[in-house]
Amino acid sequence: MEKELIKFRVEHGIAHVCLNRPSKINALNVEMFTAIDALIKQIRADKQINAVILSGAEGNFCSGLDVKSVASSPTSALKLLFKWLPGNANLAQRVSLGWQRLPIPVIAVLDGCCYGGGTQIALGADIRIATPHCKLSIMEAKWGLVPDMAGLVALRQIMPKDKALMLTYTADILNAEQALELGLVTQISDNAYEYATALAQKIMRTSPDANAAIKRSINQSWSASVRSLLARESLSQIRLLLGKNRLIAAIRQTKNPHKAYRVRQSWW
Repeated sequence: MEKELIKFRVEHGIAHVCLNRPSKINALNVEMFTAIDALIKQIRADKQINAVILSGAEGNFCSGLDVKSVASSPTSALKLLFKWLPGNANLAQRVSLGWQRLPIPVIAVLDGCCYGGGTQIALGADIRIATPHCKLSIMEAKWGLVPDMAGLVALRQIMPKDKALMLTYTADILNAEQALELGLVTQISDNAYEYATALAQKIMRTSPDANAAIKRSINQSWSASVRSLLARESLSQIRLLLGKNRLIAAIRQTKNPHKAYRVRQSWW
């Protein structure tokens, strides 16, 4: 087994996260679930990080759950599924939902296999850039299971219900073009990682506070009531107006385009 389940480095404010079990096509065992969950918490605490690029090692994103590994130990399954309250996220759900809850942009680079739990994790990213060779599948039905890693939080926002049901019922494997047509991926690129890096750098030219507010507003208001949306927009704008980065953004637009932003405000 690979010693380093998650490769992690930070360069110029971008966290590069790579799922690293290539001998198992980056399949998810309990140790990898735990490592991803811990890394999400680490990234959230580091305000010097302003974007994340999430990928998989050696030409594949993630082939999904390592069923043999998890099934061999009842305590492993319990660890993945345990939660104190039904509405809380368990460990299996946090490795997808955790990326959505980070107050910074998360871009997934998808190559090769992106099946089952791999697709669920990818759905936790804000943006998904796929190579032409990528194949995706919501595959849990093949194992007699329901998708239970919180990918539905994003899936219900990016495609009609009938198409989501069709993909989930059939567990069909989609190529990159089919996934793009359905909205499972954002963009296809022959040089997906370079594309994602350039996109992260472009996004980071704007205020980290504004990006945090935009992500929170869109994620929480997408299917919320109009009153909730209006309230959240107003609160976010007040917080931005009170922060230093809004002033710096104005200076970057009018006087000094290279003036550095301050770290993200603590309330995001």
